[in-house]
Amino acid sequence: MSERINAPELPAPVGFSHAVKAGDTVYLAGQVAQGPGGTISAETMAEQFDLAAANLITALRAAGGEPSDLVSLQVFVTDVAGYKGALRALGEVWRRHFGRHYPAMGLFGVTELFDPAAKVELMGVAVIAPRGE
Repeated sequence: MSERINAPELPAPVGFSHAVKAGDTVYLAGQVAQGPGGTISAETMAEQFDLAAANLITALRAAGGEPSDLVSLQVFVTDVAGYKGALRALGEVWRRHFGRHYPAMGLFGVTELFDPAAKVELMGVAVIAPRGE
């Protein structure tokens, strides 16, 4: 059994779900730097990563998880050199959203994302840990 979860704070999904929860595992759909209206307003790699991470966490929290539950993260970028050049700023963004939690990760250079204005897309898997009472 699985449950499809779509956070109302995120743009309405069309043809996909923002999260699918199966048992304690949450599969998170790719998130880009879309605002509530569905458009990308951020310009730099770090700004787009910041908004994409916030959207990923919003979807995860809607499914009952927290950033510390993330076990895998795939980062898709249209400019690997630009990503490497922004590592310092990206590190600051990472710590703001995830602290010192580092899941298994992969960086993938792609030629284009669904929204041509997107430079980065994050997709992850989380396992929701039991919470103390």
